[in-house]
Amino acid sequence: MNQGFVRAARASDAPELARVQVASWRASFADAVPDDVLAELTSAAAEKQWTGRWLEAITTPPTSRHRVHVAVDDGKTSVTGFAAAGPATDGDLWPATDAELYELHVLPDVTGQGHGGRLLNAVADTLAEDGFRTAYTWALSADGGRLEFLEAAGWAPDGSHSNLDMGVRVHVVRLHTRLSPEPG
Repeated sequence: MNQGFVRAARASDAPELARVQVASWRASFADAVPDDVLAELTSAAAEKQWTGRWLEAITTPPTSRHRVHVAVDDGKTSVTGFAAAGPATDGDLWPATDAELYELHVLPDVTGQGHGGRLLNAVADTLAEDGFRTAYTWALSADGGRLEFLEAAGWAPDGSHSNLDMGVRVHVVRLHTRLSPEPG
């Protein structure tokens, strides 16, 4: 297993986040969305837009509780993965105590080397420090690898389901995990 570390994202990381996101989507969405939709989401123009969005998320987050973390290999300067998290956005959740893992992506060629686990642990620690008690995330129901990874890390489906409109209906499930004990 490669050694690596996780740190807070920097403005200079924005292009790398977009690169990782596009590579991750190409791998995880390949069998779930139409080819033309995937091509549009992962085009050079789209990658440029994602870079701008990640730059904004890093430099001017909506609140101090919105965070972006990056995974980096030891001895390398390039980002191998990233995670973004903050207050929950679903209407049935309470953003004061419920957090959301918005994005978690690792380059497909380094999956299984510990980067995702390090990112997930760093996010959980930061969310708990920020006063959140529970974290939620959405995953494609067809993405067995992501679901297995999250469940092995202590996440479980909470019974909520939805569909993304990506040219076809893509089924997603919501998972949750406890970050800190309920107050006594």
